[in-house]
Amino acid sequence: MDYKDYYKILGVGKKATAAEIKKAYRKLAVKYHPDKNQGDKKAEEKFKEVNEANEVLGNPEKRKQYDEIGENWKYQQQSRQGGADPSQYGGQPGGGGYSYEGDPSEFFGGQGDFSAFFQNIFGNARGGGQQRKFKGQNYQAEMELTLEEAYHGTARILQLESKKIRITTKPGSYDGQTLRIKGKGAPGINGGVAGDLYIKLKVAPHHLYQRKGDDLIYSLNVDLYTAILGGKATVNTFSGPVSTTIPKGIQPGKMLRLKSKGMPLYGKKKKWGDLLVKIEVALPQHLSEKETELFQQLRELQQETSVNEPKIQS
Repeated sequence: MDYKDYYKILGVGKKATAAEIKKAYRKLAVKYHPDKNQGDKKAEEKFKEVNEANEVLGNPEKRKQYDEIGENWKYQQQSRQGGADPSQYGGQPGGGGYSYEGDPSEFFGGQGDFSAFFQNIFGNARGGGQQRKFKGQNYQAEMELTLEEAYHGTARILQLESKKIRITTKPGSYDGQTLRIKGKGAPGINGGVAGDLYIKLKVAPHHLYQRKGDDLIYSLNVDLYTAILGGKATVNTFSGPVSTTIPKGIQPGKMLRLKSKGMPLYGKKKKWGDLLVKIEVALPQHLSEKETELFQQLRELQQETSVNEPKIQS
């Protein structure tokens, strides 16, 4: 079933006044009136369309409903319109010696001559027949979270028109996730259910942690001596500081895995991803003469060790 653009049919803009709509209708009603176009089927169909358009746009309440639901139609790509019992057609004398007053159904046999679009939306045009119910338009919004809020879960108050809605997120929420809040969209039409509210989450980047799925990556700076000799280091996590062992001779870029110290698994209790600790080695600066001398001795010792190492013949 095709959407009926009643504004286009009458040749007026969507901001046209009631007087402009009436004027356009009268002009077209005269132009396509059956008395003036006897036997012309195209003119007859056009006359039906013009009267149907005026049936909707000529009534302030129905025009308001048509405008609201027309936007939903575009949004949903399907019919989302509603209305009320139609008003009577009316007209005033027009050009060319023709005028029209009264009910257009007297020419076309009654209710059956309204389009399927009109009948599907407005029901029985002549006496309050049942109108089709339509779900209201869905609303969309975006909500930004910090990584800490995504980890722990949080709640926000969203102002939606005249209503305040509390939005709660679970631990482990992720960037790009969409929450559906049923019944918090636009009101339904003709008693239909309200639309839904869709909240898209946007998790802001963190200055310490990089998220990778349910895991977190944390860069840890260790001094040269700890990297060479091994030792202990404290790693900050969202659940508190954790002491971890730095293996002797660890290389820059090496990853240490701390089990269950990453993000909570969304919707799963007591399950977490891992925290991957990326080792960054901080080289000493502003060495004293004694320190420089010791490093030179270490280099010479390393070179001697390399020369004396037995070579394996292939």
